[in-house]
Amino acid sequence: MNQSNTQTLTQLENNQEFVQRHIGPSAEETAEMLQTLGMNSIEELVEQTVPKKIQLAEPLPLPAAKSESDALSYLHSLARKNKVFKSYIGMGYYNVKTPTVILRNVLENPGWYTAYTPYQPEGAQGRLEAIINFQQMTMDLTGLDLASASLLDEATAAAESMALAKRVSKNKKSNAFFIDQNAYPQTIDVMKERAHYFGFELIFGPADDAANHDVFGAFLQYPDRFGNILPLENTIETLHQKKAIVAVATDLMSLVTLKSPGEMGADVVLGSAQRFGVPMGYGGPHAAFFATRDAYKRALPGRIIGVSKDTHGNQALRMAMQTREQHIRREKATSNICTAQVLLANMASFYAVYHGPEGLKRIATRINRLTSLLAEGLKQSGVTIENEHWFDTLTIKVSDKASVLQRANDNQLNLRVDETGNLGISIDETTTREDIKTLLEVITGKSPAFDLEQEDAKLVANTLSSVPLELQRNSEFLTHAVFNSYHSETEMLRYLKRLENKDISLTHSMIALGSCTMKLNATSEMIPVTWPEFANIHPFAPNDQTEGYQQMIQELSDWLVTITGYDNISMQPNSGAQGEYAGLLAIMKYHESRGEGHRNICLIPSSAHGTNPASAQMANMKVVVVNCDDKGNVDIDDLKKKAEELSENLAAIMVTYPSTHGVYEESIKDICDIVHQHGGQVYMDGANMNAQVGITAPGLIGSDVSHLNLHKTFCIPHGGGGPGMGPIGVKSHLAPFLPNHAVKTIEGPNRENGAVSAAPYGSASILPISYMYIAMMGGKGLREATEYALLNANYLAKRLADHYPVLYTGRNDRVAHECIIDLRPIKADTGITEVDIAKRLLDFGFHSPTMSFPVAGTLMIEPTESESKAELDRFIESMIAIKQEIHKIETGALDKEDNPLKNAPHTQFDLTVWEKSYSIKEACFPLADQITSKFWPSVNRIDDVFGDRNLMCSCPTIDSYRD
Repeated sequence: MNQSNTQTLTQLENNQEFVQRHIGPSAEETAEMLQTLGMNSIEELVEQTVPKKIQLAEPLPLPAAKSESDALSYLHSLARKNKVFKSYIGMGYYNVKTPTVILRNVLENPGWYTAYTPYQPEGAQGRLEAIINFQQMTMDLTGLDLASASLLDEATAAAESMALAKRVSKNKKSNAFFIDQNAYPQTIDVMKERAHYFGFELIFGPADDAANHDVFGAFLQYPDRFGNILPLENTIETLHQKKAIVAVATDLMSLVTLKSPGEMGADVVLGSAQRFGVPMGYGGPHAAFFATRDAYKRALPGRIIGVSKDTHGNQALRMAMQTREQHIRREKATSNICTAQVLLANMASFYAVYHGPEGLKRIATRINRLTSLLAEGLKQSGVTIENEHWFDTLTIKVSDKASVLQRANDNQLNLRVDETGNLGISIDETTTREDIKTLLEVITGKSPAFDLEQEDAKLVANTLSSVPLELQRNSEFLTHAVFNSYHSETEMLRYLKRLENKDISLTHSMIALGSCTMKLNATSEMIPVTWPEFANIHPFAPNDQTEGYQQMIQELSDWLVTITGYDNISMQPNSGAQGEYAGLLAIMKYHESRGEGHRNICLIPSSAHGTNPASAQMANMKVVVVNCDDKGNVDIDDLKKKAEELSENLAAIMVTYPSTHGVYEESIKDICDIVHQHGGQVYMDGANMNAQVGITAPGLIGSDVSHLNLHKTFCIPHGGGGPGMGPIGVKSHLAPFLPNHAVKTIEGPNRENGAVSAAPYGSASILPISYMYIAMMGGKGLREATEYALLNANYLAKRLADHYPVLYTGRNDRVAHECIIDLRPIKADTGITEVDIAKRLLDFGFHSPTMSFPVAGTLMIEPTESESKAELDRFIESMIAIKQEIHKIETGALDKEDNPLKNAPHTQFDLTVWEKSYSIKEACFPLADQITSKFWPSVNRIDDVFGDRNLMCSCPTIDSYRD
């Protein structure tokens, strides 16, 4: 073999390395699994499982797989095309100093970023504590009674506040909502889009004009986009007299020094927590905070973490009031929000814990002092400052704007340019006195005429001179012990590790959650997220500074177009539910463009995700449920009947493929054809794309639009309940109706289209994860991943079928990438429930599969392609052992109440008070390998009913833990 051929062969081998690392089963394990299934090859499994008429005729025409080192090197070459200028743009996005102890031990730590949403709280007490710290921080700083566990971003939180106001306002006659004209333009953009489909009338004006209108609610910004700090109490009081609800968007850092909106009477306070240690990342992900009054807790969007107790009476944390969530409420849900921003909320809460109230005061007062130092220098140079008062932002009028902006560019810094022609400067915690000197030189064209150090010293003695006395904060905040205990790195490190140890994640074992695709989040995929060239870019930075981001996003978009069979992609939606909403808006706008705006019926199968009907309701659609047949497929006769009856007004169908029941429905093309024949569009939920990539495609099947859960199929980690990304792919006829952005126009879609998220490309800083995944897998590797997802699921279903009935199967009795096992007969015979089995799995070291969805009394299991046969077997053996325990209960060998399932999970505390009728070994060490490696749940089973009846969503005192 000649040298060039040898190099080519070596390169191919290297480029396949990542594929082999991503896919769990070895060649030997693959052969054993196929033998169990009675097959000779994976290709045979695909032929038996996937309908031939929807299979791709050719391999995906994607670039060949890159090795990990080559992919990182190439992506870094793109990152270096970004210019990391010092940003003074502000508008809700700021440079930050992420404490390195948090950067390394949370953001870059798979123990935190690979965990799932805490639906099994006994194995999630660590992140639940971090989130309740976030809620406490939010309540303390905003001055309100109740806070959520985080929302997607500030703009969508503002839109949610408008919806909440409509639900709870006593002014039922009004359909008008007031918006402060000096709110952030990206926030106004999102609110306009949401209001249009809710049918609200919007009124704009200065904040103090709000009380002059008959409205059901009002939205005010404090401080506003220009940096002004206005007293709001009189305006809020007058609005309350008119029965209106008042929401205030604010900045957490400013509230360290400013009187809280809650103290001024606001009903809702919201904003972005990005400033608490989370990099800008070209727009996200960042956690939004949202606080309201206790009276409105049932209308609060998103998740709430509450305090309850376990079976020993010990305090324990859990997700409270889950019956409010869209999975239960469907089209009656308070919102369609499914993904929180937990990982980022955790970071923000740890930032507050690490600095404590005194540390935050030092940071906030220093920011304000440097802003005042800049203001003094500008005044002495004759520059007009538009603000009378300020915290961190100045708006200035200059005579030669072009020269100022040229000097700014020469000094690699960005200023805000307003539509009025004025310039804005926002100071942050990274700003130094030397930066102020540079700013003065850039703006005035000359060196400062005064001694900055001396002037700074005067300002130290005259703290907060730029804030009116009546608007300075006098109330205490962050008084809880957790915010006053961990200020050394040693203590902080131990606190973070203590919480991490309480949580089960992919670092412990497989998480076989059906429909959630908890697969490998490879280290090489995660590394680029914290590169400065990606992390430290403002979302509104000029295009010539973001060429690397633009190229990366374009290449990723092109790959996703190829994978899905669509024609265009929007990266803006920053969650799957947000993608659903954006896709449905595109459908509605398409109908409107054809003079068919009356089409407003959305057909949704009874098996659908709860976000589907909730999203349809937000798009002002009327939901009509289509039945499923005994095999779990969409009932074609019922679909035909309803499509014909509703033909004139049919807008769309939302369908998941493979179905939520875990099978490739044979009639999927017929479903698409029926809806199209009656003038509707097909929305294909992207939740189960992990069973499509490389084998079939939504565009090929016949759908018009899909969202893609990049946090499922394309490897962005779940982060304990977020971040996520839900970009949408569309056929060409829907492309003109994709979202755009008021601040940073996106090329392609209609410029008049509104936004669905605060940033033009959503949570752009996590897109490199999916980029790296596709680059390292290539088209061939992506198909292999799907094939192994099918192999692992069918192997698991086959092995479990002798012990638990598999509820639904497709052609040749095969399942897709997940299966549902039916536990209802067990409950009928023994009283053992799906909850008992879910909690018992924690004793075996496994997170439970998806419980009671889409069918009550079942478990939906998705093993993913990343798990080895050895890990699958360990899970299967655990499920078989649990079935044997159930048999002992049935025969009387174990007591019906005092048994390992009813008492699960078991904790180390149990060992000190053991009074059970079965042994410690049976309870705590059911698998042989647990003697040397054991995950211990930190609390026993939690009392959900007690937690909801005694709702407490703030940090418990240290004494209450001791008690």
